[in-house]
Amino acid sequence: MNLLQLIRSFTRTADTGSIAAAARSLGISATAVGQNIHRLEAHLGVRLLNRSTRQLALSEAGALYLAQVRHIETDLARAQALVTSGDIEPAGPLRIASSRAFGRHVLAPLLPSLQQRYPQLQLELRLSDRAVQHGPEAVDASIRIGAQLEDGVVARPLARIPFVFCASPAYLQAHGWPQEPSDLRGHRGVLHRFPTDGRPLRWGLRKGDQRADAPLPPGMVCDDIDALAELAAAGAGITRLAAFVADPFLRDGRLQAVFGADSAWRPEPMEVYFCVSDRRDFTARIRALFDHLQAGLPPAWRA
Repeated sequence: MNLLQLIRSFTRTADTGSIAAAARSLGISATAVGQNIHRLEAHLGVRLLNRSTRQLALSEAGALYLAQVRHIETDLARAQALVTSGDIEPAGPLRIASSRAFGRHVLAPLLPSLQQRYPQLQLELRLSDRAVQHGPEAVDASIRIGAQLEDGVVARPLARIPFVFCASPAYLQAHGWPQEPSDLRGHRGVLHRFPTDGRPLRWGLRKGDQRADAPLPPGMVCDDIDALAELAAAGAGITRLAAFVADPFLRDGRLQAVFGADSAWRPEPMEVYFCVSDRRDFTARIRALFDHLQAGLPPAWRA
């Protein structure tokens, strides 16, 4: 009997709320997960899960057992990674969570070369702008901006990516070109609503030691970065985009930068962090990912 395998089936089922979801996370069949839990209950002589046609719930004994075995599973995985990392080529599953825009525009182009370098890695990229729970969701590393950082994660600076305030040429011709942050009061904003709490993110500007938040009235609000670019290009107003989204629109002239290189006021950059749940999680696989991303980013973005 592989007790650790039985424990993993139990903890993953408790975390995900269903045997089917636990099976998908573990990469085994739902039947195997169910059998593992039955074997664990038989081994312990107690019922760990109360089952009904609609849901699974931890029994009192199950809740006590889960609290005790969770750290054992984590410590065993870390111990195995620690003693096998050495000079051995990184291998095994590597689950990476990222915000949608950064994952789509930055991570996706970089990850294939990482897998080519380390073919034994099994990469999984999960894109979401919501909060990510590393343990319950079996995430090995996440790439987050400052506003997304969850309590308790270990965050290493990865990049400082320029933000660009921009609008369509037709919009700027019709409504004027702002020179100072206060000029934005008379413009329409195309704002990003952050999914974690529903609030529009603040737009910061700096001129030397001075700082100002852009007083931009919301004309339109959207929760998708790529859609913001299209809205602004269609004349909806002024938006703020990360350079990796804005650059193609600036190159082909569909958008023009406001507070650009010729302005004393510059948008504050986007701080991007590489996150794990614990310092001990920097195994060979995680270090390989971190080093690869740092090397692949434009030099001007590196933190």
